[in-house]
Amino acid sequence: MKRHRSGTVLALLVCLGASLVGAPPAAVAVSTDHTVVGALEREAHPLRTVEPGGDTTDLRALDRMIGPARVVGFGEATHSSHDFFALKDRVFRHLVEEKGFRTFALEGSWSTGLRLNDYVLYGKGDPRRIMSEEFQSEYLWWNNTDYLKLVEWMRAYNVRHPDDPVRFMGDDFAWTGPELYDTVTEYVARTYPELRARFDALYRGLRPTVDVETYQVGYYTMPLAERKERAVRTGQALDLLKRQSPGADPEAYDWAVRDAAVIDQTARWYAFDFEDPEQNAASLLYRDSVMADNVVWWQEHTGTKVLLSAHDAHVGYEAFDPATYPKMQGAFLRDSLGSAYLSVGTTYDRGSFNAVDENGKMRRWTLGPAGPNTNEGTLDRVGYRDYIVDLRKVGSPAREWLGQKRPTRLVGTDYPSPEFDIALGRSHDILIHLHRVEAARLRDR
Repeated sequence: MKRHRSGTVLALLVCLGASLVGAPPAAVAVSTDHTVVGALEREAHPLRTVEPGGDTTDLRALDRMIGPARVVGFGEATHSSHDFFALKDRVFRHLVEEKGFRTFALEGSWSTGLRLNDYVLYGKGDPRRIMSEEFQSEYLWWNNTDYLKLVEWMRAYNVRHPDDPVRFMGDDFAWTGPELYDTVTEYVARTYPELRARFDALYRGLRPTVDVETYQVGYYTMPLAERKERAVRTGQALDLLKRQSPGADPEAYDWAVRDAAVIDQTARWYAFDFEDPEQNAASLLYRDSVMADNVVWWQEHTGTKVLLSAHDAHVGYEAFDPATYPKMQGAFLRDSLGSAYLSVGTTYDRGSFNAVDENGKMRRWTLGPAGPNTNEGTLDRVGYRDYIVDLRKVGSPAREWLGQKRPTRLVGTDYPSPEFDIALGRSHDILIHLHRVEAARLRDR
């Protein structure tokens, strides 16, 4: 994988991994004696497997923990380990069958999600081709065999249940495909034909005509003044559409406005001055707030329960590096949804993952057992190989242990990266700990 952008720009996207790189804060020294492990073990529920299919009685404890939540953020401690992806597939299938969940949301672009949703709902297109075309550049991690299996299962489910389908969404916006521009302009042409020429002028030169990676590289290297001018135009288009009457089809109007809003989100993201530290932090704050808003909008407008897949850092409540990343998506979702949002974090003791090295080369990395003073080192001493634990119900002294920060592995797309000091009990409601993980199988590589 080639790295075309500066280190500063690469540090912008947590889902892209490099913003996990930085000097960790000082760890807090606490006791990790057998009483902490015992308290954790009393609330732990063993996990039979991460692989989808087969008996899911071991997930009934998770059902009780989730309760009436409408949006569940499901994290991943690495961006490219098979076990996290497979487990999300398994849990989503179970929640569809047992808890009425109907949307799988991914830390990927909104327009990509709509393409995959068309396949899941209507069988439109080839999921392999869609994933190959859409999951490029910084999104390539999602082009893996586990997510392909999930998407194919979702389509098969909808064939069997056409009146109660599952859906796929993307909540991010670093890439907005040409389909979204076409959707908005075609809606305007049908509904407000007198505005078509104005929208064509406002969107001129913005609709992508190249692949995802070329588009992103080109946008990042564009002069800042030009990026800001684009954001002015997308904002004007959005405001113009918002001023129109919804007409006879309010639902179609709402979707058109949201699609125009996502086009504007993309332009506004690239209009930040990524070389300025304050602007950098503001861009990251903007990104997580917007991803949260997109999820809330989708949940409200589809009426579906949502399983949100993202990095542990995004779905959690506390920022791992507040100076750079002031507030996380999970915190914004809790602000919007209250107790209807739930965060599930993940940890692992050892194993492998894919990540890009300092020279921009994709590598498979393997880590040994976590150290004794880390969160994972203590969690792995619990008497189950893999397990689920409700952090809200853990008693003393583990409750206090979970409330204090200590080194924790957070691996994005780049490695090496340091461990960050995380207080698991303040970051997540539920934790799934895996003893060992294996690198995901990336497609097209």
